[in-house]
This record gives sequence, structure tokens and C-alpha cells, in this order.
Amino acid sequence: MNANTDRPRPLPTADFPGSPGFPDFRRPDAATALVSSWILPDPGLARPAAEAILDGWEHQSRPEAMLSLSVFLSTDGGHLLNYAQWTGDDAHRAWARTRRPAAIDRIDEALPGIRRPGLVRYRRYRSYVPDHTGGPAGRRPALLVTPAFATTGPDVQRALADTLADELTRAQVPGLLGAHLHLSQDGGRVLNVAEWTGLPAWEAFVASEASARLRAAVAAMDGVTAAPAVPDAPRVPGEPGGPGVTHYRLHRSLVNVPAGDRDDAPVKSPARSAPSPQEA
Repeated sequence: MNANTDRPRPLPTADFPGSPGFPDFRRPDAATALVSSWILPDPGLARPAAEAILDGWEHQSRPEAMLSLSVFLSTDGGHLLNYAQWTGDDAHRAWARTRRPAAIDRIDEALPGIRRPGLVRYRRYRSYVPDHTGGPAGRRPALLVTPAFATTGPDVQRALADTLADELTRAQVPGLLGAHLHLSQDGGRVLNVAEWTGLPAWEAFVASEASARLRAAVAAMDGVTAAPAVPDAPRVPGEPGGPGVTHYRLHRSLVNVPAGDRDDAPVKSPARSAPSPQEA
């Protein structure tokens, strides 16, 4: 699999179309990726909620195990997608036990009505990044798309991720800047975190023969079904957003520890531990 392995550099976090502030999804020190959605009662709360999340982190002491946090806005304003990179689960669980409740209480007091279906713990397994993107400085994604799949175990997870990466490598899809395949630690989910130049490129891919071949390859696999973008989130009648939304724009990123050298080898799975009751 071809992949660009240029050394990353600290990224600006300005919020504008084509922002280079997307996280470095391939940084090798990120053994755990924490992905969670916040479902909003009103689209007008999207930016205030995103700022509240990031401001809360910016105004507290942060453990070095917390590498980065990026908050994305769904294109319909229905929910936020939080993508956090940590060196491991234990440090995050310790923070969640001691610091998270107070941080969430402050946000809920200011912005009531937010629903949180819970976070999913992932590890990045492999990535497809075309060589022509020219490294982090040449990659300017404007859209994040997150197709998700339910799987029946770790073997199926890896087989699906390999199929997706191999098919995308063969297709060389215009406008696709990176597809980062994440495996949930419980074996039940695969998340494709895909960076695109914009919505027109993604729409052109969906209508293409390459997309049809990819869908057929996935459909032929046992133990794989399409999954909602927001896990276990029931729809509320009349509420915007919800489980089907998979398109996002970056609001802002916080890089706590700049990325070092990277390679594209699969990340070793972190040790599993029991979930914390605060993970919601």
C-alpha cells in the first residue's frame, strides 16, 4: 500500500474551508482514538458547544497522554463529532474519573439539552493516503466523511479494513486525501475516517464505478453490516441530525503534544480494560 510518510509539523487550527488543521490521524504515538458524538437540540448550539469543549481543555492542565482533540460539526448542524488522540486508555480513564464530570456539568449548565450516546474506543489499524497529496503541507481537506460498519469480531474487522484500503488503493479516487481505518477495541465496529477535498469530490465518488465495486466487495463479506454514524443514538421526531449523518466540517483542533516521526505500520492494539461509568 502506498502512503506518504513525510515528517509532520505543527498544524494551524484556523476554521475556514480547506483548513489544514485536521488532526494527524497517522501519528504513531496515538495508541487510542476516542470518538464520540454530541447530539444537539438546536443547530444554533453547534459552534457554542464546540467552543465550550475546546475552551474547557485549553483552560486546564492537560496530561501529556492527551495528544490532540478535534471537534467537527455535522453539515446539517445536528451534532458534533469529537475525535481525541491519547497515548493509552489508562490515562484517559484516570482523567475521566477525576475531571470529566465537572467539565461536562459546566457545559450542560450553559448549553442544556445536549445528548451523548457515549464514546467508542478505537485504534487506527491502517491508512490509505495517495502519494500525490505531498505530505501534510500539501493535504488540505475540507470535508470529513465517516462510514461505519458493524462487525462480528476482530478477524472480520481486519479483513474489512484491508478490503477497504486495498480497493481504494486500486481505485485512486480523485479528491480522496486519506482514508484512516479504525477498529473498535471490542471487535464490533470499523470506522473509516475519510478526508476529502470537498463535497463535490465525495458525491462524484459515490456515483462512480469504483464506489459500486467497493460496495459490492463489502456486501460480499460475512459478518459486516452498515452501521449508523452515531452509535446507539435513537432518533427523536423532528430533531435535526441523528444517526445517519456522516459529513463534517472541522470547527477547530487543539494539539497538546505535537506529532513526531510517523510511519504507516498498523498500530499495536492497546491493552483492554473495563469501561468507566463516566464514558458517556
